[in-house]
Amino acid sequence: MKVAFIHPDLGIGGAERLIVDAALALDSSGHEVRIFTSHHDPKHCFAETADGTLTVKAVGDWLPRRIMGLLYAFCAILRMIYVSLYVAFFGDSFDVIIVDQVSACIPILKTFSSARIFFYCHFPDLLLSQRSSWLKSIYRLPLDILEEATTGFADATFVNSEFTAKTFASTFTVLNRLCQPPKVLYPSLNFSAFDVAPVEVDSIVPPSASCVFLSINRFERKKNLPLAIHALANLRTLLEPEVFSKVHLVMAGGYDSRVVENVEHFEELVSLAKSLDLVQSVTFKRSFSDEEKVGLLHRARALIYTPTNEHFGICPLEAMYMSRPVIACNSGGPKESVADCVTGYLCEAKPEAFASKMAVLVENESLQASLGSSGHERVISLFSFAAFTKQLSQAVAQLAGQYRYAYCMYAITLVMIMSVAYFLI
Repeated sequence: MKVAFIHPDLGIGGAERLIVDAALALDSSGHEVRIFTSHHDPKHCFAETADGTLTVKAVGDWLPRRIMGLLYAFCAILRMIYVSLYVAFFGDSFDVIIVDQVSACIPILKTFSSARIFFYCHFPDLLLSQRSSWLKSIYRLPLDILEEATTGFADATFVNSEFTAKTFASTFTVLNRLCQPPKVLYPSLNFSAFDVAPVEVDSIVPPSASCVFLSINRFERKKNLPLAIHALANLRTLLEPEVFSKVHLVMAGGYDSRVVENVEHFEELVSLAKSLDLVQSVTFKRSFSDEEKVGLLHRARALIYTPTNEHFGICPLEAMYMSRPVIACNSGGPKESVADCVTGYLCEAKPEAFASKMAVLVENESLQASLGSSGHERVISLFSFAAFTKQLSQAVAQLAGQYRYAYCMYAITLVMIMSVAYFLI
């Protein structure tokens, strides 16, 4: 079968990693796979999308990402619609199209292509946007209605965790009444990417640091990264100065200079470390390579994972596969991936809670081996690339065999019904 992926911005992040792994999974199953996106920078992407392993086509990057610093969501929808029009009119004849994150383009594909549409929802976008003013609320209202309505046009909808599935049902109430609930397709790891000799990371981590805590996340405010720095400051009060002097925190993450929030939040974190007198104990690393990530995980005592109500989170899987314990917030996806006190610790999103578990790992080095071993086994049994490939391939094959209805008028009618329903419910 011919399968296309449509993704808004193919950079470096958990959502992008999932799309790359999904494309690799279907490619390994014998399908012809192509990825379409509005932006792809060969210098800021996963290696498989730049070295020829996967075929990537970027179109519409000339369209604005924002207008006068505003309307980011509107521009993202506009760019995805442009990509979808390109796929429908100038792309190949695909059997299945997998749309990621932005559902607004699905009616375009349903109307102008014969492909079945598979939508992967990481989290409802309307919950990720803050209504800081009445003007913002008015701006978001039609976008929120559009998100729920267009999600219903997909032939099949999948989410990344049970947490997201429950959130999906409670958020998209009209859709939950009219359509089948989404199925869960957990992200996975391509183990071969981690089964390599780790590179030296002495240029990132001071050689004198005998206990390294690692944070891996994009430099975005929603990732709650200050928690890791505050936890380190709290840890200083729990350890003897000589012991703490050998502790180091590495804050590594995706960074795009085009994204204002990345630039601003990175500077905020650097300033926070300075204000807490932790400059010598924290290293910031922007946009590291896959090889450096493996090296950092190999060097780490544990992963510090700070997002609250994270949709799923691929980094805990990477750390556990590398036999490293995970300290994460007791909410969202990590509650499904991390087994508390077995593969790491689930804590309240408070510095003192994180610091107390960090202290345990500092003072009991042997715990890294026992917790890490359990984590490695858990990833292999529950989140293997083979299991992911099998489930995804079955879903695509089943979807391709479904009867395709004439969705054009149905789509228009459904938008009108759901728009009215929003104001009545």
